[in-house]
Amino acid sequence: MSGSFPSSVLFCCDHNAVRSPMAEGLMKKLYGQRAYVQSAGVRNDMEIDGFSVAVCKEMGIELSRHRSRSFEEMQEWGDDLSQFDLIVALSPASQRMALALTRYFHLDVEFWPIIDPTAIGDTREAKLAAYRQARDMIRDRMVARFGLPTAPEVASDLTPPASARR
Repeated sequence: MSGSFPSSVLFCCDHNAVRSPMAEGLMKKLYGQRAYVQSAGVRNDMEIDGFSVAVCKEMGIELSRHRSRSFEEMQEWGDDLSQFDLIVALSPASQRMALALTRYFHLDVEFWPIIDPTAIGDTREAKLAAYRQARDMIRDRMVARFGLPTAPEVASDLTPPASARR
């Protein structure tokens, strides 16, 4: 599987409120319907983070309607976790959860160590900078793993507007 483009990807993190929704939105924006994409958290005890919504909006990605969900909820709602070709864990706790699933299902799991921006920064601008850093780490890792998007208008979106870069 390594290096090939999967037909389905599940991004996961701790709460499905910051990193994994950003990854889901980025993947859909950059690669369209080339793959089925979802995200989940180890727990579902938080709503989508407003800073995640803001920094993704800078790139034309809408996250405000995202509803957080856990692995357990996905299964309860009838999602078959074995359907995913690839699970990308963005936090150590989600990596452990994803690896536990490999005991039951044949899944490829990758760990992308993305910073947790929630505790970084004391001002709004400092927080936004930390969230942008996490978003850009995900984007860069995604492009390195899956290649450049094919649509020219999407490729130009890889760089956020100058007003968003500080």
